[in-house]
Amino acid sequence: MLARLATRPGGMDGGQVTFARFAFGVAAMGALFLVRPGTFRPVRYGLLASRGLFGGVAALLYFLAIQRIPAGEATLLNNTFPIWAVILSLFLLDERPTLHLAIALAVASAGVFLVLGGRVERLSLGPGEGLAVLSAVLGGAAVTSIRALRATDNSPTIFFAFALGGLLVSTPWAFGGWPTDPLPWAAALGVGMVALLAQLLMTEAYGTLSVPEAALWQQLTPVASYLWALALGESITAGTVVGVALGVAGIVYGSVLGHRPREPLSPEARAAAGIPAEEP
Repeated sequence: MLARLATRPGGMDGGQVTFARFAFGVAAMGALFLVRPGTFRPVRYGLLASRGLFGGVAALLYFLAIQRIPAGEATLLNNTFPIWAVILSLFLLDERPTLHLAIALAVASAGVFLVLGGRVERLSLGPGEGLAVLSAVLGGAAVTSIRALRATDNSPTIFFAFALGGLLVSTPWAFGGWPTDPLPWAAALGVGMVALLAQLLMTEAYGTLSVPEAALWQQLTPVASYLWALALGESITAGTVVGVALGVAGIVYGSVLGHRPREPLSPEARAAAGIPAEEP
């Protein structure tokens, strides 16, 4: 919702919003690292670089797609990134979804389509659609990197790599003409603040959720985006209500039945993790 406010006619373009978002993220993390020395603890530099590059380019392409095609269409195509993440994690991390989780993901995805379907009159393969699809593929690679990184690197370090990568790829857009209206600036600042919180929470979640499990929960993103857009005067249709219900039902179903049984930790693994012997 805030990105759409920032990119309204007379405001910023998609590249400028991306630059402003990541500039805020880099500044906020830099301040955190100064206040709390030792928080920045990079371990796997190659994966951090892939997180920054893939995630930064994916975010940039998504904002550029919103400029070229309807927001609903761009969101629908971009939101296929959890599917790409599941496919990549299957081959790269050997994280195989259960049958229940696959069914739940399909149900939640159908709900997303219904939520956004009223906003998509037709799908074609133009430049805007190509940007949105490529953003989804790269976004899937980025979240697969997050899952691999969470075994060794903390959330602030991973987010800083993402913000730095996004800042670098969006820097060319910083040299264009910037708007004088304060509304786009306020909206872009809001994008930076809420994206910072959302990304840190998502990265933290990947420490305990597999990629298929997280992909299921991330189907709530376009549902929430559409509901937030009501603040911009958009209406709710019967298809939207059914879609939200399907999305929530899919997530509940997958959360209850979709987990693989986790093997109990050995005494050695419990000691290495710092878990007292008396704790379950």
